[in-house]
Amino acid sequence: MMIMDRIALIVSIIGALNWGSIGLFQFDLVSWICGGASTVAARIIYTVVALAGVWCISLLFRSREYDALSE
Repeated sequence: MMIMDRIALIVSIIGALNWGSIGLFQFDLVSWICGGASTVAARIIYTVVALAGVWCISLLFRSREYDALSE
């Protein structure tokens, strides 16, 4: 697994945990840390999480042989 794959997976997991806290507790951790959901910092974090999710889509379509060869 490439380093970019691991970073994207970690960021996606963090984003999923944030969404879980929103769904269960109505608490947005990113918004709380950045001082609001519409701040520039929060929007950057949300964008990075979205890009990581898009990158993780490629993991679904890769063959296992490709991953074994790249390691």
